[in-house]
Amino acid sequence: MDHAHRIKSDWPHSLRAVLAEAKKVGAKGVLAFDLDSTVFDNRPRQSRIVREFGLARGFAALQRCDVSHWVSGWDLKAAMIACGLTPTEAEAVYKDAKAFWSDRFFTSEYCVDDVEVPGAGEFLAACVKTGVQLAYVTGRHEEMRAGTVACLKKCAMPLPGGNVHLVMKPTLKESDDTWKRVAHQRIEGMGQLIAAFDNEPTHANDYASRFPSAVVVHLATDHSGRAVELLERVVSVPDFRLPP
Repeated sequence: MDHAHRIKSDWPHSLRAVLAEAKKVGAKGVLAFDLDSTVFDNRPRQSRIVREFGLARGFAALQRCDVSHWVSGWDLKAAMIACGLTPTEAEAVYKDAKAFWSDRFFTSEYCVDDVEVPGAGEFLAACVKTGVQLAYVTGRHEEMRAGTVACLKKCAMPLPGGNVHLVMKPTLKESDDTWKRVAHQRIEGMGQLIAAFDNEPTHANDYASRFPSAVVVHLATDHSGRAVELLERVVSVPDFRLPP
């Protein structure tokens, strides 16, 4: 489901309002950010995996995969077709490709390929400058911590330590939906949630329900593809770039 239609022309005002409120609340406040498809663009990681699959299985078209081929969110089959496979070919290799993808995507080795969603590094730095607690609340599991920290550093984003927290799943097996709800309790222990940022509509709606006084910002980038309508009070933005 495409949520770009929800982005209003004054969306930068919502980001500025979050910074203003964070400055007012200070250390008692919390700002929560998802990582994948929220502050990080995963398409370079996805593309690398498809290229390696193409090399391993002898598909020349897949060896040319880049970010432009991710035309339908995280849809691996659609990406392979965009690279040049026929729908029949993509269907035939999908199960193999998905297993190949799963073995690599959830690793520190591959997540270092991620790049920032435009403006994310600068906006996160501005958040930290207000004095609030900044929490990266992610569905990534602990075995990805080293690669995640390395990518935060590469993208010039605030690193864990002090008032910056990296909250990760204990293991890969936990459901992201269930884990995010568990993580809400961690956030409540940190202080007052001022705002939460997430690309996944289900997770954005969960924040909106659990924290009625918090601003919930949805990143209209890509997501799992589930047909979930965002709650009316959730604000959608395309990225974090703030005009001067």
